[in-house]
Amino acid sequence: MPELVRVDVVDGIGTITLDSPHNRNALSRQLLQELNECLEVCESARAIVLRHEGPTFCSGADLKERSDPNSPPDSRPMVTVLERLMDGPCPTIAAIDGTVRAGGIGLMAACDLSVVAPATTFALTEVRIGVAAAVISVPILRKVSPGKIATAMFTGEPFDAEYAQTIGLVTHVADDVAGTVRALCDSIRPGSPRAIAATKRLLRIVPTLDRTTAFAEMRALSDELFRGADAAEGMAAFREKRPPVWPG
Repeated sequence: MPELVRVDVVDGIGTITLDSPHNRNALSRQLLQELNECLEVCESARAIVLRHEGPTFCSGADLKERSDPNSPPDSRPMVTVLERLMDGPCPTIAAIDGTVRAGGIGLMAACDLSVVAPATTFALTEVRIGVAAAVISVPILRKVSPGKIATAMFTGEPFDAEYAQTIGLVTHVADDVAGTVRALCDSIRPGSPRAIAATKRLLRIVPTLDRTTAFAEMRALSDELFRGADAAEGMAAFREKRPPVWPG
């Protein structure tokens, strides 16, 4: 079968492309398997960009597969993809110039950053086929308060990029999606990989902690990082007015 997902790693940036436009990049078993494999290829990248071919970033579940009585539903591959995007050590960036529906919104929400074209539209259409946005609610509700996404989840009605950015579902709306993504990658690349991984983790966990626990864990993290080789190199480079050369 033809490949549905492609991957390239250039200058430390892993670019993963959903390339199944014939079914609007639906989340078929093959696409999810290949997407997981591509994420493994990018394990040591400085940043991962998730982009698409065709006019749709992702239309959600492959309903042809899901309606096959001989193929019982199994959401584990999707969960693995979302966890890899959310928990991996490097920043993940969704680059979108097209429509986003259902599970595609979950893929986008699992990314740390998202750059979308102004004409992009979104819809959580699950209730219209008799299901709920269950698995993808995990990354979505870590970015958006329930009250701001409830109407979209209850009705399945489309909403636009401006609203998606207002509620925190999208981080960037840009006419030049590719150029904005390149600029973000160029800004990420000079940072310490270890410090960026720590930053990604604290962005994820600090909002879930009570204040006392958060201060205790972040104090320990700060002390650990300041004692580390990356901090020594970074401060030496600052004093000597040169680019740092990160250990490893």
